[in-house]
Amino acid sequence: MTHTDQAPGEATLRRPELRPLWHTVHTRLSTGRPVTRVRLGPLDDAQREALADLLGLDRLPGPRPSVPFARLEEAVTELCGRTVRALVTELVGPLGDRAGERRREESEREALWTWLAGHDTVRAQPVLSDWAATCRTTGILGGSAEHTRTLLTDALKVLAALPGHAEPLPVFASRVLNGHAHALDDGTPLTTLVLRALAILYDTVPPQSAADRRALWTRAGIADDDLSATVLAGGLRPSGDGLLAGVARLCADAGQAASLTLAQVRAPGEFTLDASSPAVVHVVENPSILAMAVRRFGRHCPPLVCTSGWPNGAAVQLLRMLADHGAVLRYHGDFDGEGIRIAAYVLDKTSALPWRMTAADYRAAVARNPHGPQPGRITEAPWDPELAEAMAERGTAVVEELVADVLLADLVGAAQQMHSAGRS
Repeated sequence: MTHTDQAPGEATLRRPELRPLWHTVHTRLSTGRPVTRVRLGPLDDAQREALADLLGLDRLPGPRPSVPFARLEEAVTELCGRTVRALVTELVGPLGDRAGERRREESEREALWTWLAGHDTVRAQPVLSDWAATCRTTGILGGSAEHTRTLLTDALKVLAALPGHAEPLPVFASRVLNGHAHALDDGTPLTTLVLRALAILYDTVPPQSAADRRALWTRAGIADDDLSATVLAGGLRPSGDGLLAGVARLCADAGQAASLTLAQVRAPGEFTLDASSPAVVHVVENPSILAMAVRRFGRHCPPLVCTSGWPNGAAVQLLRMLADHGAVLRYHGDFDGEGIRIAAYVLDKTSALPWRMTAADYRAAVARNPHGPQPGRITEAPWDPELAEAMAERGTAVVEELVADVLLADLVGAAQQMHSAGRS
């Protein structure tokens, strides 16, 4: 409808003096909440007079009147046959629904945090649930749940790809994040998320300096050189003329453990296992267990790999390679908070299965060693929900060395099979 063919009363509604009224009503209706009264002001004399004319008042309202919405609706309908909502939409613009928007945003945020808490990487390493909780406390990044989900997705990709393969950080970032070599540069929001997760994973304070950040990346296998990252192994006798197979075989035949470098694991050359009977490779956390096994079994030591605490890139890559060649991996570590986190990490990063790491195994170990130190921060063990409960109940750590006799007894059968096979 043009100004030349307006309905009776339309000119009254379009008076400039009523603009503050319509803008205030537009704002109130855009909240998405019920409106019963509209408070105005301060109004000048002309605006008060226009409002009195609109509402049919016999005296001027005060400078800050509170107008019943029902009376306003009645007056607008009488003048133009439309609702207040339709009128202010025409005069001011489309109405919003801020309450609805807030509900949608809250729903998006809740869906985001539920997704993060249930992500496979977080569930596989329950300590990362603490990281997910800190992310939730920090809140939405950049004011957008979608943007936050994108950053968290990239952070989870990085965490799933660690430990690194002795790559410089830009090379690692490019490989994992679709060519974005600078995505993990110092100071980016993604880098902050990842380093916060690593600090929680390794139970260290968040890095405060550039040196601290470099140390944390190095611990996660980034920018390691090919020689300083090593993994200990005993009793490995792969076939093939490759360097890795040769070094492992020579050490096993001599009844010695082998210290294999990442360079050797990354470029193994010809390397095969006996496909007719895939070996069971036992994996331990502490070098002393490997040393005891080599000392006890000598040349008949069954296949054994040691992660030396948190596994580096050499350890993870060797375990994956052994599994790819048919080996069954079985892992044991310390019964303390960090030991459980390391075990969850190994089981997540490789195909290893737990070896004597159940709640029943822990209770048996505590019965024999009841006066151990405190276990430290306890997180869930994905392979046995009762284990964390048992450790919290007993409040005692049992380091791997204290159950060495049980572990070595499990290896006796494998050692006897090797001896029967003619490796004397």
